[in-house]
Amino acid sequence: MDVQTEPNRVVRTSLKGRVWLAEIDNPPVNAGALAVRAELLSALRNLPVGASAVVIRGTGRCFVSGSDLKEFSGPLLAPEWPEVFAAVEACPLPVVAAMHGVALGGGYELALACDWRLAAAKTLVGLPEVSLGILPGAGGTQRLPRLTGRAEAIRLICSAARVEAQQALALGMVDAIVEPDDVLACVERLVAENPGKRRLMELPVEDGEELADVSERAVAKAPNWAAAERTVEMVSKADLARPAAEALAEERAIFHMLRASDQAAALRHVFFAERAAAKAAPRVEQAAPVETVGVVGAGTMGAGIAATLAAAGLSVQLHDADSDALARGLARVVDALEGMGRHGKLKGSVEEAVARTTSAGTIAALRNCDLVIEAVVERLDIKRAVMGALCEVVSSRTVLASNTSYLDIDAIAAGASMPERVLGLHFFAPVPRMKLVEVVAGAATGDEPLVRAMALARRIGKLPIVAGNREGFIGNRIYAAYRAQCEFLVQEGAMPWDVDKAIEAMGLAMGPFKVGDLSGLDIGWHMRRSKDASRDPAARYVDLPDRLYEMGRLGRKTGAGWYAYPAGGGRPEPDDVVAKLVREGARGPVPDAERIRRRALGAIVNEAALVLAEGVARSADDIDLVMLNGYGFRRETGGPAFMASRMSAAKRSEMLDEVEAATGFGFRRGYVEKLVSNLL
Repeated sequence: MDVQTEPNRVVRTSLKGRVWLAEIDNPPVNAGALAVRAELLSALRNLPVGASAVVIRGTGRCFVSGSDLKEFSGPLLAPEWPEVFAAVEACPLPVVAAMHGVALGGGYELALACDWRLAAAKTLVGLPEVSLGILPGAGGTQRLPRLTGRAEAIRLICSAARVEAQQALALGMVDAIVEPDDVLACVERLVAENPGKRRLMELPVEDGEELADVSERAVAKAPNWAAAERTVEMVSKADLARPAAEALAEERAIFHMLRASDQAAALRHVFFAERAAAKAAPRVEQAAPVETVGVVGAGTMGAGIAATLAAAGLSVQLHDADSDALARGLARVVDALEGMGRHGKLKGSVEEAVARTTSAGTIAALRNCDLVIEAVVERLDIKRAVMGALCEVVSSRTVLASNTSYLDIDAIAAGASMPERVLGLHFFAPVPRMKLVEVVAGAATGDEPLVRAMALARRIGKLPIVAGNREGFIGNRIYAAYRAQCEFLVQEGAMPWDVDKAIEAMGLAMGPFKVGDLSGLDIGWHMRRSKDASRDPAARYVDLPDRLYEMGRLGRKTGAGWYAYPAGGGRPEPDDVVAKLVREGARGPVPDAERIRRRALGAIVNEAALVLAEGVARSADDIDLVMLNGYGFRRETGGPAFMASRMSAAKRSEMLDEVEAATGFGFRRGYVEKLVSNLL
């Protein structure tokens, strides 16, 4: 007879035949919060008479998604997971984890502590803690190697892998694939065939050279993440002949040390910011999915967008008024899809993705598309004309998007007979690799087109961030202020390669002068010329980029720009010609590395504060996500707003003093304080 107890708690227990069932019910994802830990511990310590096994499973859509990260910013309250897992191991009955949905982090560590691990066919398991700046701190580094071997454990943990059930079975991470309805019967058989507790498995014998190689590569892929190094250290120690309690205590101590670090705090900030961004779209009753997309303009950006759409399973029609350009664009699409195929970034095969991409000889051929993206040259008159032409042929339900990096969406929509369908989708190059998409609503843009565009961006694996319709939107506006400050530093005598080196040490993947050479110095020259008439004559101006342009030094494509690029080599090298120009125009004293970093970050933070105050960005979190995913800030920095929030108010003020003195106009300091207080 079944006995039901404690129906209103987050861990519900019941006796099903001879199985003591503990069901975790902490929606939406059964995070391992304090109440879950405490009630699961109580369930393990109060076994009913007649039970022969314990089954732990989750209700709803998953087993246990992981720990409750909201608890990680302060002291963790008892009982912590290690105490619960010790009770699992000390339980006189065999304990079985019955997983479905996801079992990640602390959730999978719970399964590791159990005697048996069952998983439904579509379950994902893994230990992704390194991606949050910590290591598995409740036995993961010690128990997983006994199932997979140390080398595989290092690969899995340091890559934060989410492993599908079939692969997990092959690796030994789960014991059997069992659907939820069959779990209790399976457990009855398991207990009958394997009475008593399961003996701790011995570590598999491994090749020492392979283990060393795997360890070195795992750390090299995350050179700034202390968590990867400490993971390798602890997994490598899993074979030492010492008491398990001692090894687990060391692992837990490292976990708490990492949890309190700035790096872990930064990664938690990014984690929560991404989830907040996912909820940014307005709510509408009906928003039809986008299945067929037209792309106008078959250049580098248009082809990259088309390839990314096709790779995600969408039907794509690529149009260009120039038939030769269209042929070249289709070839670029094929090349991009083949590259994505080699890296496992395709839905289906390369051939299927290529077949989903067709040429549209005329704009009229796009009439049945659910959404059309124009990716023509960055000129307002041309983009406006394209929008006008599209409105003549597409359905009144079609969303019309402009891939513009700084132009006014309302001005582009002025050429459209249905401006309520027009918005901006600012992709970043190279499109297949860059995650960010700025989604820009014009004054007339309706909610339904905005929702559909954001859903499309997420479907193709992008991170859509809503931006206000101001020149440069969020990212390019902030980047322009930062680049100008870096040019001021060079004007004062700092060498461009010294500026790049200092900034890369601050947390950016590439300094601004390397970026300029990569993009081409002609782009900046044309931008400056477009602003000559409106530029304040009193504003500070650096003419060195113009002089490089006039010398034909356009960057990598001409073999020289801010750097030299020797024939046959792709690495930038300091250039004597540029060094001489810098020294001749130096307005000293020459800034040192620390001053370079303060000035660069200060310019970014000040402009970010203005972007937030003007409503161009919804939050400081969104600003950080833009700078992380579009402009090279490394994830473990948390982004510039987060970096500023970790400074004292006095340090922020000192930083802004230097930028204000260099820029020559006053700042509104209260905006910066509002920016940092806006963080989650």
